[in-house]
Amino acid sequence: MARIVFLVTLTGVLLLALLPVRFLPDLGMAVTFHDDKLNHAIAFVVLAALGSLGWPEHKARLVVLLALTGAAIEVLQGVQLIGRDMDVLDWVADCAGMACGLTIAGWTKRRVGRLI
Repeated sequence: MARIVFLVTLTGVLLLALLPVRFLPDLGMAVTFHDDKLNHAIAFVVLAALGSLGWPEHKARLVVLLALTGAAIEVLQGVQLIGRDMDVLDWVADCAGMACGLTIAGWTKRRVGRLI
């Protein structure tokens, strides 16, 4: 189940991250510096936690996949058509979120393991 939710969430994150900026107000989203970093971090917390639960034997691959996904998002956001700015701090927020997500998933697995 975590694998399916991961893939659906990844699709949603990519769609929102690559949606041209002119469409964001229609979705009730305004992009400010702090909100943008927080959105990146939260998205990657969720992705890392779900990915870690879905593929526990492939954490290193998950980290590489998510780090490259975050970098690709930034490169693509720099494309004029999308109308967003490429920002390395967004990628830093992605990686920080990923670390938190992996920590949460690890804590959850240990906690549930003790209860069983």
